[in-house]
Amino acid sequence: MRKRQAKKRPLLPDPRFNDQLVTRFVNMMMWDGKKSVAFSVFYDAIDIVEEKNTDEEKSALELWKDALSNVMPHVEVRSRRVGGATFQIPMQIRPDRKISTAMKWLISFARKRNEKGMSQKLAAEILAAAKEEGAAVKRRVDTHKMAEANKAFSHFRF
Repeated sequence: MRKRQAKKRPLLPDPRFNDQLVTRFVNMMMWDGKKSVAFSVFYDAIDIVEEKNTDEEKSALELWKDALSNVMPHVEVRSRRVGGATFQIPMQIRPDRKISTAMKWLISFARKRNEKGMSQKLAAEILAAAKEEGAAVKRRVDTHKMAEANKAFSHFRF
């Protein structure tokens, strides 16, 4: 690369839970720079999760973190051209990319759900992912299956 890599900017923790991971999630969910709207959607979703929560010893934030870790992929396939053919090569994922991929999947599959309002969609997807169900977890399983199927090409790793 010609330019040096950009510095990681420190994120301010969110006002309610004092957690940087929540701020990162809200930043990904935000549209058109409307951060206050994104925060209210997230907090409403957490409140809905708290109401629907059957497990008494876990808080809604812990359920959200469990859901995030259930969606997190550990391997992914990357395309690589070798001698005119394109191979899907399974590779380990960096920890920060794991988290951001899980967040993107959770948000995008929450947006595709049929509930009314984004906070209810997000709450439903969080509850499903915490139970290891739902579309986001299915995406992680499919990614892992694809990596397993292409394990034979792992010697082309770069």
